[in-house]
Amino acid sequence: MPGGRRIAAVTDAHFDVAPGECLALIGESGCGKSVLASALLGLLPANARVAGQARLGDLDLLAADERTLARTVRGRRIGLIPQSPAAHLTPVRTIRSQLEETVAQLAGVRGRTALRRAAEAAAERAAFPADHLDRHPHELSGGLAQRAATALALVGDAPLLLADEPTTGLDRDLVDRTVDELRRHLGAGDRASAGGHRAHGTGDPGNGTARALLVITHDLAAAERIADRVAVMYAGRIVEVADATDFFGTPGPRHPYSRGLIRALPDREFLPIPGMPPELGDLPDGCAFAARCDRATGVCATPPRTAGGAACHHPHTSRENGCDATAQEDVRA
Repeated sequence: MPGGRRIAAVTDAHFDVAPGECLALIGESGCGKSVLASALLGLLPANARVAGQARLGDLDLLAADERTLARTVRGRRIGLIPQSPAAHLTPVRTIRSQLEETVAQLAGVRGRTALRRAAEAAAERAAFPADHLDRHPHELSGGLAQRAATALALVGDAPLLLADEPTTGLDRDLVDRTVDELRRHLGAGDRASAGGHRAHGTGDPGNGTARALLVITHDLAAAERIADRVAVMYAGRIVEVADATDFFGTPGPRHPYSRGLIRALPDREFLPIPGMPPELGDLPDGCAFAARCDRATGVCATPPRTAGGAACHHPHTSRENGCDATAQEDVRA
């Protein structure tokens, strides 16, 4: 930063995504979700510094050079649905030409007729209308640009798909259709009837390859529809990781911030979280959420330890929500 200052945009982000699984990364704007996704693909600005490991199979993404990322990772091993699709699309070329080029490069399709059909099939997967394929990006609405970017991201059937706000600008019906298509990308089924968990089956979408999905979203309804697990970010840190069924149902989130997000939903209590997130350049020594938290005490001036999936000195418990944790574990076993 100017003056030699450094800002920790993301700190101590520990998580994993298994083949056939969807992890939804949620949190307020500015908490570091998109920065984290950009780091995985080597798309951060030149002045950014990254430490740690991000392993995709035997490849450490953070240690990979630009040639490796460009030739073997982006589009092939990791697909990206970008946060700003209108800026991501090439402005001087039609959507059809961009899809055909992508199909040729990633799927090995050859021949004019075959490319045309493959591009139309890719558009159909993302509900992009065929009669708009010959338009340029500036001729599309925000929702159509979003669907075009989704179609491009799905072409390579990459083992890992990063979807950064994939439902922005879409109406509710298209949101549901989009997340359902992303779910099918995993080769996983809908939620199982027993236990409320998704039934993964083999995690095989039909070509022998199991895939994983990391969805970054503000749309908690979309997250509830698609996710197996939920990771919550606040002020650059992941403060909770939980099973999606527990997170959106009973016993609910454990971290007070996560509970605040759920309570703010219109179909829940519609109560906003008081205050504003802290500046990343001026974080407190202890819990970054303490100033907004109704459970905060003096101990919150010290960094919280993660226990039970939540980084909090005073996490909510199952018993607080009328749920017997011991009995629940017995049922799951």
